[in-house]
Amino acid sequence: MKLKYDGNNEYLPLRDVVFQALRQAIITGEFAPGERLMEIKLADKLGVSRTPVREAIRMLELEGLVVMIPRKGAEVARITEKDLRDTLEVRTAIEELSVELACARIDEEGKEKLKQACIAFKEAIDTKHVQNIVDGDVKFHEVIFEMTRNQRLINIAHNLREQVYRYRVEYVKDFSYHDVLVEEHYAITNAILTNDVATAKEIMRKHLYNQELIVIKNLKESMQLQ
Repeated sequence: MKLKYDGNNEYLPLRDVVFQALRQAIITGEFAPGERLMEIKLADKLGVSRTPVREAIRMLELEGLVVMIPRKGAEVARITEKDLRDTLEVRTAIEELSVELACARIDEEGKEKLKQACIAFKEAIDTKHVQNIVDGDVKFHEVIFEMTRNQRLINIAHNLREQVYRYRVEYVKDFSYHDVLVEEHYAITNAILTNDVATAKEIMRKHLYNQELIVIKNLKESMQLQ
């Protein structure tokens, strides 16, 4: 983990840059659920004082990525079945509406973007690299959001993206399910391209429900190993 400065954050307050670094480390699994976040250790690792680290941890707590434990301090929030189900209930509603609107509003340029995103996801799967696969999945769904032509919906979907990211990572770690993932993406794409609203919504619902089942299974297996 390290601080990254680029054109997007070089003018941000230091606490925001630290916040982004810690958030990325959490959602990508560099920090495991339940792992303690020691201010002094993190400050030394990032080359900053404790103050921006403390402020960043408070921001992460507001996002639900960190919890404060009495007499212990901050630790990475654990993934629970309740959190997963609550998040995916919201995501399912947004994604079903998105494919419905995309079916009605997608143009020829959008169709090409969607086909290319679908192909790119398959190529990411072939790399067997978790980060590539997650990024490909994000891009595929973002193209669908874009095709709704509804900026309010796009903004809501983007705000939910970080909360969903942790589950995406856990989901794609299960390589045994990758072939099904690809099939579902192709089926969603074909349904949108043919303006088959009912099928698009049905497959999207199944796609997200399968994600819930896989993540819960992995969570239970992880708890048994502890």
